[in-house]
Amino acid sequence: MQFKQIGVLGAGNIGSGVVTDLVLHGISAVVVDISQDILKRAQAAVLNNVRCVPLLSKTLPRVTPEDALQRMVFTTDLQDVASCDFIIENVTEDWHVKKPVYEQLDRVAPREVCFGANTSCIPITQIASATGRPANVVGIHLMNPVHLKPTVEVIRGFHTSDGTVDTLLRLFAVLGKEAIIVQDMPGFVSNRISHLFMNEAAFVLQDNVATAEQIDSIFKKCFGHKMGPLETADLIGLDTVMRSLDVLYESFRDPKYRCCPLLRKLVHAGHLGRKTGRGFHAYPGLE
Repeated sequence: MQFKQIGVLGAGNIGSGVVTDLVLHGISAVVVDISQDILKRAQAAVLNNVRCVPLLSKTLPRVTPEDALQRMVFTTDLQDVASCDFIIENVTEDWHVKKPVYEQLDRVAPREVCFGANTSCIPITQIASATGRPANVVGIHLMNPVHLKPTVEVIRGFHTSDGTVDTLLRLFAVLGKEAIIVQDMPGFVSNRISHLFMNEAAFVLQDNVATAEQIDSIFKKCFGHKMGPLETADLIGLDTVMRSLDVLYESFRDPKYRCCPLLRKLVHAGHLGRKTGRGFHAYPGLE
């Protein structure tokens, strides 16, 4: 099948990256979120990404901002995805938010359309249960920045069909991405491990063992990581990290996933990382 238009639900950092990836590869996007302010920020982020591509990648296609604009529709009406060939959902990592979105989406999208559930922790089988098409739901755990990451963790739910996986793989072939397909458990592979790193780093900071800068430097300089665990948490958003840890804790009832009190305190204080200008680190100019 040809992918002419993809629906993108949720226009935050990941959603904007998804849209960037699509328009760079000649696919139109219908972008849905709950407010015009969010959509305006997303449009600005996509256009900025498009302008920066020549500086950041030798292999990604070049697209002018004017051409990118022609490939995007921004809307607050979920009904507008009814004409899309595939849907990628990126809404808040909260089951009470996701569930009604899928229930409504199931009524809007044609029966043959597949849903790519972009989640970091919520089981795909649980998400699929909110639809009447569980075989058409597949998990995709996209990393930030989406358009610069060549590999995606793909999760096969209990009912996910081979046809749905094949459809997603065809889309990724167009986007030049490799899929690593894993089975469905809360947190999958990447977040069951990465969130332990981030959470324990927060505990180390809380216990005054080292500064945030020192903790991240050890991971970058000793282990060769591109980013330290606290920088990574700031990039993801501390509120998202906290919610994901809560999902993992509730799912496994394992104390190793107990959210660090310092992390939760920063979220309650509104210091959510890069998107607010301050988290474990400060980001002058972004506040």
